[in-house]
Amino acid sequence: MLTSADSVSLQVIHPAFSAAVMGRHETNRNKRTKKMSTDYKFQGWMGLDKDAHKGNLVWKEFEPKIWEETDVDIKITHCGVCASDVHTLSSGWGETPYPICVGHEIVGTIVRVGSKAEGGLKLGDRVGVGAQCGSCLDCQRCKTDKEQYCDKGQIGTYNGKFPNGSRSQGGYGDYTRVPSHFAIKIPEGLPSDVAAPMMCGGITVYSPLKHNGAGTTAKNVGIVGIGGLGHFGLLFAKALGAEVTAISHSDKKKADALELGATHFINTSEEDWDKKNKRTLDLIVSTSNDDSIPFDKYVSLLKPYGKVVLVGAPNNPKVEVGLWTLLLNGVFIGASAIGTPTDIREMLELAAKQNIKTWIEPYPMDKVNDALNKFNEKGMRYRAVLYNHKHIEEK
Repeated sequence: MLTSADSVSLQVIHPAFSAAVMGRHETNRNKRTKKMSTDYKFQGWMGLDKDAHKGNLVWKEFEPKIWEETDVDIKITHCGVCASDVHTLSSGWGETPYPICVGHEIVGTIVRVGSKAEGGLKLGDRVGVGAQCGSCLDCQRCKTDKEQYCDKGQIGTYNGKFPNGSRSQGGYGDYTRVPSHFAIKIPEGLPSDVAAPMMCGGITVYSPLKHNGAGTTAKNVGIVGIGGLGHFGLLFAKALGAEVTAISHSDKKKADALELGATHFINTSEEDWDKKNKRTLDLIVSTSNDDSIPFDKYVSLLKPYGKVVLVGAPNNPKVEVGLWTLLLNGVFIGASAIGTPTDIREMLELAAKQNIKTWIEPYPMDKVNDALNKFNEKGMRYRAVLYNHKHIEEK
């Protein structure tokens, strides 16, 4: 059953979710005042300690980034819930400096524009912000569309530190402030709730698919893991023209995988699954964050010169694979981190053009703790999105 974005029901919004359901919200966006104002507070749902990920966020005011004329302020309407949020709230990737407001799948409207803002951004523009909100923009990597690999290190949209000394805070709240270089316009026709999870979850798989030739040099693509990232992998691999194989540890999500775009399905719990599918794939994107991924077997699925690209990040980030397995199969293992602003723009345009729909579960922003609890139960199909209704409803 499809649900309205106004409903507090937590049922899945299927790809058939109609833009008409949110039509009045998109119309309201176009009616917003274009007058610049700074009469607003930066407040959000904050984690105070390592137990925050268990549904213990509290509403607090926080200090935003110190204003610079290259910045924009964004009034948040939607924010996706990402696995990175949970890892950070629990200090799973190292000690987190609490209190912290997470959330890096942000969509909203610009309410303040610096005099040196990039990209022709203006008041009222609908924009998205992903996992990165800063880099030096001066090194060779930044100058060649590789900002996420900046020589001086990328600045995360939360838990990051800017050169001016201020900390970044995320999108589980009312407003955010970011450098304009990393605020990406959302194409017309792409609903905000569909776009939000693409800002991190979507780009994390779109970028390695694109840069490794999915649909062109890599005709046969495998996606490991049918979760939040994996469902994007299936959607975008198909959209890029590849023949797609879903790889999962059970048949539980087989029907979903086929509906999302897979034409083949591999159940890794079946006997001899690797031998039955040996050398059938050109590219594998692994979204799994399992600490015990059987890489030797995944590698055997690849044709010579094929690639395994890792995008999942477990708490124990060690990869074990036999050198002889690589040598005798003539394959490569690599990794990919999020994507560039250019990649994000391309992804959003593709999503708008091909009417790609994120499978989401909607939550009002003030029910964020319920969303975290559902995420921890591993029952999400397939991305949670927080709706900041007080901003969506404004006229």
